[in-house]
Amino acid sequence: MVHSTSEERAVHLTREAVELIDAGHREAASRNLREALSLAPEHPAVKEAFVKIQQEEENGHHLLDLCRRYTSGKDEPAGKDAALYLRTDGLKPPEEVALECVKLLLAQRPHALSSLQDDIISGLVRQNASVRRYFSEQLQVSVTTFFDEIYERGDGAAVCLDTVVLDPTVWPSEDARLHCERELFLLFIAKLMESGHDMDGRSLKGIARLLAVDAAKLQELVDDEGLDVILSSLDSRLPLEWRSQATLATVKYLEISGQVGEERFSRLVTAKVVKGRSDDLIEAFSATAAVFPVIPEVAASLFLSESYMAALAPLTSRDAKSRKVEPHFLELLNAACMNKACREAISKHLSTWLSHLLTNGCDESSEMAAVILAKVRTAAQVGPSDSNGKVEEDNSRVTELVDRFKDLMSKRKTENLSNVIEGLAYASVKSTVKEQLATDMAFLQDLVKILRENCADSSVLYGGLMIIANLTQFPPTLTEEQKKMSQLKSYAEASPSGARANSDPLDDEQHVIARCNALIKAGVMPLLVDCGKTNLPSVQGLMGKIVVALSWDRKSRGTLAQQGAVKFLLTMAAAKQGSPGTNAAEAVQNASQALARILISVNPVHVFPSSGFPQITSAIRPLTALLVSPETTSLTAEQPRNLLPVFESLLALTNLASHPDEAAPEAIVRQAWPVVEDLLLSTSPMVQRAACELICNLMTCESGIVKYADGSKRAAQRLHVLLALTDTDDMATRSAAGGALAMLTEFEAAIAGILERPRGVQLLLAMCQEDDEGLVHRGVACVRNMTCLATGDIGRRAKEAIKANGGVNILSSVLKKTKNPAVLQVGVEALKPLVE
Repeated sequence: MVHSTSEERAVHLTREAVELIDAGHREAASRNLREALSLAPEHPAVKEAFVKIQQEEENGHHLLDLCRRYTSGKDEPAGKDAALYLRTDGLKPPEEVALECVKLLLAQRPHALSSLQDDIISGLVRQNASVRRYFSEQLQVSVTTFFDEIYERGDGAAVCLDTVVLDPTVWPSEDARLHCERELFLLFIAKLMESGHDMDGRSLKGIARLLAVDAAKLQELVDDEGLDVILSSLDSRLPLEWRSQATLATVKYLEISGQVGEERFSRLVTAKVVKGRSDDLIEAFSATAAVFPVIPEVAASLFLSESYMAALAPLTSRDAKSRKVEPHFLELLNAACMNKACREAISKHLSTWLSHLLTNGCDESSEMAAVILAKVRTAAQVGPSDSNGKVEEDNSRVTELVDRFKDLMSKRKTENLSNVIEGLAYASVKSTVKEQLATDMAFLQDLVKILRENCADSSVLYGGLMIIANLTQFPPTLTEEQKKMSQLKSYAEASPSGARANSDPLDDEQHVIARCNALIKAGVMPLLVDCGKTNLPSVQGLMGKIVVALSWDRKSRGTLAQQGAVKFLLTMAAAKQGSPGTNAAEAVQNASQALARILISVNPVHVFPSSGFPQITSAIRPLTALLVSPETTSLTAEQPRNLLPVFESLLALTNLASHPDEAAPEAIVRQAWPVVEDLLLSTSPMVQRAACELICNLMTCESGIVKYADGSKRAAQRLHVLLALTDTDDMATRSAAGGALAMLTEFEAAIAGILERPRGVQLLLAMCQEDDEGLVHRGVACVRNMTCLATGDIGRRAKEAIKANGGVNILSSVLKKTKNPAVLQVGVEALKPLVE
């Protein structure tokens, strides 16, 4: 007993020691461990903690030695090893060692050390609270002095100052932290304003990070001059990294500052436009284009303003100034196309110039003009007054643009492939273009090849998958109520164009299936498998939409399975389970539904090998998720829950439950039973039938049988529901319920439960009187089990109940009518105990 108490005390001390180590209190941790070792020297946890602290001490001394060699002897290999140590997972220097290392680095002048100091300093700040606390102390002495000391050492070191001022745990008070944060923010802006320096990216990172986290407390520090220098950093001639930081800073400021910030932004950009100089115009166009995707209302209002539109007209001339501004002007127009009013303005004022540029501009300008025209022409709405000739003319123009894009893509005539892909993505929302693309097998194969080659380029990949998603998009399935509402809405809006769009013959189910089959033939499924490692939610969302559409046609499901669809869908659903965001949730839903469809139509034995990957049980969780109503969905009378995924999931689970591996039905019972049981009472006859068929298949496993045959009150209630389902209007539901009861009545506990139900025996005998041979067989099997398998008091009661309800006459009638050998054999076995 004493020994046990000593071990418990040792383990307790060890846990405290580990916590003390993590907090940086190594002396206290060592005392605890020494006492723990004296109490239980052989205990595994104590030994492991002791080894850990020894290793950390050794590693810490090693890091300190590396930093000494790097700073005093300018030993570059030692510096590289120190940086590698700080990037290695699981290696964290002791707090006192980290603090000594950073002091060694800061004791040297910034330019006396190589760029490795940046990695080492940022690593020490990231990992060690003692270093952050030291930085806090230095900033409290003089923000400007310490800023100058750190800024020149590198991007990482400079941004580490943000890390320190945003960590409240290393400051004596919030007032002290906020004062230093504000001073630091102003210093970053001052650095950005300096002319002739080459560190814009460094200062922009500092500004962007502070605004991203604490914009509410810093917005008042952004005056006209400060915002103007940030907007100037959106210049599309600057490196992408700088522009990305400037965009983040601008958006965060505009989000927090509201109307004041929006008015300031519009005023500053308009001032650049009015000046009319090339550099000012480029900065203004770049800033507006950068804001369009994130705050489109602000950008659109600015773009459509009188002064802004007036400045655009002169740019359609072909002078030297226009040619210099032209690429940036086109980027702006491309971004502005996301807004309907802006598209209409572009179409009205600039379509002639864009058409001229299409045939007479340089390659880059011509390509961008084609993309803009594709967006404008594709999105143009044909009003009631437009003639069929106008519609045909617009379609013809879009078709010409598509042919141009296809030619550029097939011959690789463009360096900027994303522009061509983007143009096709917009154009492919039109049904005529969908057919134009889908009937060109060479184009589809070329598209698949290009996307495979550019999986790492998110803009190309997203645009290409958007084309495929457009080609595979099925018309929405509407309930009768939704159809009536849609008709009423069309009448109310007097929109013949809307009515035509809703009944476009090129977008009916058969045309979409044909397009899906063409894509499958072109190799789209292997492409999706290759792209499956992409973690971007937008790309995942598109892949989910595509694969659920490809799986619609039963004839294609076997091919998809052969091409790796099941493994891909299992990985996609599992990787995103529980991920936040609409795209992630929708991707899981679509992947799970596509998985269900494939598993309905293929033999599980061919998909899930007896040994190896994937395991059949891995499919249960995503299929079960389909059965539960999504929490994010608001259901109304006009938009009820879509029960198709539920129905398909039940069918897939039923198929899996028939797999020879008993692990499948056992896993289904364990993970899906409550919701499946609820669906037995669904108001949808198809869902109720599918749930009942699944229950029937689950009666082949022990867990399923126990639900009905453990003699409990809950089991009796379940039997009551199953018996009631033998009397529904749907023949298939009655058959499934009868099949489940035929297996359950092989167990006395289930027989006893049936005898307790007021109409239990009557319902079984009613099946024997059905016209359907299958139902008769199930009913007779249930009666045979009750008369032949039940023993003792249960057996006696079963025979009496069957006799009392006319069972002898009913069975005799069955034997006279049937010609089915199986029914004859079972019927004779059932009747014999009753007449003996």
